[in-house]
Amino acid sequence: MENPSVTVLDKKRKLQIAGIMAGIFLVLGLLFAAMIYAMQVKSEGPKRDANAPSAYRYEELEATNGMKLHVLETRPSNVTLASVQTNVSLTPYYGVNGGFFFENSLLSIAVVDGMPVNGSLDDYGSGAENVKYARGTLVWDGASDKLSVQVVREAADLKVMDHTRFWAQGGISMSLGRDRSWLEQIETEQAPYPDDARLRSAAVYDREGMLYLVVSSSQGSLQAFRDAIVEKVGGGMLEDGIFLDGDVSSQLRSAEKILTGDNRPVVQMMRIVK
Repeated sequence: MENPSVTVLDKKRKLQIAGIMAGIFLVLGLLFAAMIYAMQVKSEGPKRDANAPSAYRYEELEATNGMKLHVLETRPSNVTLASVQTNVSLTPYYGVNGGFFFENSLLSIAVVDGMPVNGSLDDYGSGAENVKYARGTLVWDGASDKLSVQVVREAADLKVMDHTRFWAQGGISMSLGRDRSWLEQIETEQAPYPDDARLRSAAVYDREGMLYLVVSSSQGSLQAFRDAIVEKVGGGMLEDGIFLDGDVSSQLRSAEKILTGDNRPVVQMMRIVK
């Protein structure tokens, strides 16, 4: 006659063994799935954020004078100006730092479609003026799709075809193509620390109207930075441009590269839209 207690024990053992086996198969299945996923990621590389800008080209260049340049090339219609009040690397945007600032106030023009980006027209530090000095200001005229550098003190003095369709970024004139007078011009515009070895940034454009946002990851004078840009950017076709704020405010963010300066916040940036 069969012992009922032995039968119950056998059933319990079978259930325990089945449970253990199921757990083993589950763990093995998860490990296999993880291995397959890791192999796919390794072969495909990191996936780009589908919402991130892509209508630009990134280049890393080194000039014969040793200046290392990081360049974002795009159409000026694909750029806008934004008040960010943080390090460019911490924003959700791609682009580079903008003009000069003090604390939370802009000291350079930063205007989009007639409105300053950092406050109202009458507010100090809003971006409606180049504070204290008339300085080189890069202007995109949306009606003509043309870029120019205009030396002005007030945004109201800018010349564009349609004052509701343009952007204007203040800085310091680079005077490309005017090698005999550019040093005199940056002195007139009171470029800060032109001879010091510092990080640098700029926005330049070529004869076809392409815009190049340039940040260095090596230190140099304005002369060394300008020489490096003329040598390496735009294939010898550069028309003109401006120096942006430099030193540790020189910052860049893109899918390919992030430059943080010294991690300090900046007030404003030149942002790639799409």
